Amino acid sequence: MKRFGWAGLLAALLLGQETMAATKPATPLVYEIDLTNRADDQFKVTLRVNGLTADNAVYQFAATAPGTYQIMDIGRYVRAFKAFDSKGRELKTEQVSTNQWKFAEPQNVRTVQYSIAETWDTPVTEHKPYNMCGTSIENDHVLINGQGVFGFPTGMQAAPLEVKLNYPADWSVGTALDKNARGNFVAASYDRIVDSPILLGRLTKATTTVAGAQIDVYTYSKTDKIRSEQLLGSMQAMLNAAGQFLKQLPVKRYTFLYHFEDESWGAWEHSYSSEYVLKEDEFSKKVGEEVTSIAAHEFFHVVTPLNIHSELIEQFNFVTPTPSEHLWLYEGVTEWASNAMQLRGQIMDLPTYLDQQSKKISIDKQLDTTYTLSQLGLTCFTDEGQKQYFNIYNRGALVAGLLDIRLLELSKGTRGLREVVNELATTYGPNKAFPEKEFFAIFTQKTYPEIADFFNRYVKAAEPLPFTEYYGKLGINYSPALATGRKTVSRGYGVRPVEGKLILSKLSEAALRAGLQENDEWIGYNRQPLSMGNAGAVVEQMSQLTPADSYEMTIRRNGQELTIKNAMVEIDEVKRFAFQVNPQATPEQLKLREIWQKNL
Repeated sequence: MKRFGWAGLLAALLLGQETMAATKPATPLVYEIDLTNRADDQFKVTLRVNGLTADNAVYQFAATAPGTYQIMDIGRYVRAFKAFDSKGRELKTEQVSTNQWKFAEPQNVRTVQYSIAETWDTPVTEHKPYNMCGTSIENDHVLINGQGVFGFPTGMQAAPLEVKLNYPADWSVGTALDKNARGNFVAASYDRIVDSPILLGRLTKATTTVAGAQIDVYTYSKTDKIRSEQLLGSMQAMLNAAGQFLKQLPVKRYTFLYHFEDESWGAWEHSYSSEYVLKEDEFSKKVGEEVTSIAAHEFFHVVTPLNIHSELIEQFNFVTPTPSEHLWLYEGVTEWASNAMQLRGQIMDLPTYLDQQSKKISIDKQLDTTYTLSQLGLTCFTDEGQKQYFNIYNRGALVAGLLDIRLLELSKGTRGLREVVNELATTYGPNKAFPEKEFFAIFTQKTYPEIADFFNRYVKAAEPLPFTEYYGKLGINYSPALATGRKTVSRGYGVRPVEGKLILSKLSEAALRAGLQENDEWIGYNRQPLSMGNAGAVVEQMSQLTPADSYEMTIRRNGQELTIKNAMVEIDEVKRFAFQVNPQATPEQLKLREIWQKNL
């Protein structure tokens, strides 16, 4: 999953589970969802089932979902839950935990009916699901993420599903799911329905083919400012570059689902699709580039974790979240690849690529630099880990980039991280998981003994990352601080995202004199509310201010809101975490840099 500010993602192993469902026949779960009456913001779900036993006595809603790395507790959204026998008589049920309802007579259950509220507009006191991972019901569209609507009887996670959706005749439906002869959507297992979001409503559609795979784009735009053909036009070069980077796409069909409305939340990757919740704006080249950058990350997830994943992902536990130490692989390597494939596909030039690395270093420095990538993976479901989670897209990607350089150096330019990832995808693939505890050793054995030391220092531990040494091998100089000799305008403080809040840090003397303090939460700008959704636009607006311009900041401190008058300040321009091409690079450095910028 990737979130704005943001971020990113485990996807369940699907093909393997489909095989399991095929070889171990299970009673099908037949669902019907009524979307014709949407006034109360609740999904009306009917499940028809036969042959339940004592092993299926508990109906399970999801505690979490692959790729979200957060507690969801979907049972909190259930508003009514009933079971009936073959004659329509109600049977006794009992809620036995937040996410579980028990059938008193499972063998007699033929119909289960429940209403479940959408997550977007339903207030909860903690652990609100990210909107791109949630559900929404509106007059002109509906968003379904499977774990937010469907559950399953215990012991039937691998059972096939059939889903009938009742919706207005003039709506379109976007999803990676296939239909059966009855026109209903089918999924080989519960994991597959969770892995396949559904967007319905007033949508536009565009289609193309990339490396033999069909690519579909479905878009909901609140006021019709953005259309699918515009997005596909912007993404086409990136998709082509992805095909070249991967040599061939490991899927036959892939679906992009876009939702443009009032806020930007981010994206959630899946094995055969990805879904995006972004703020609507007039379509422009900039909007197209931003969407493409996000899509590049999500699209690469067709490799990790679909084709490279541990047994913890293969056997996903919807009841009790089980973290994997290899979040650095699923998200860090994916984020690195999303930029690397654009650099090598000549969509992104070298200065832009290096500027991306500088921004990632800057964010990494604002978070806990002692928090290891292994630790981040193992604590991602905890409140502690969530505070550091966004760094997987920064430090995680930076470490992947350094690993790529190290592999190219050790192989004398014949084999980088791209090549190793493609080899691992061939070795494992969607039907074979790697052992969670043995992956570092497996990777090292497949490459070079020195890589064990790399993992020990920069993944399992949190030693300072060796940008000067590693980029120096490419004839690229790195400096933590580089004076430009120019003047620039500054806010006088940094802003870091923490659990969806904007927290002030590294305040200048001028900012302290104005009355700001470290760790103030910034909630308003010139009397207008400020949030993660509009922070980017506000910062862009502030970049046009001069040192003579003042503005009001509303901050929250110790539960109290304060309004403070502040002003921009003029400072000596210092470029932080700067990369520059060395004009005196040696022939050896130039050769490795040239190889580094290409697909081998």
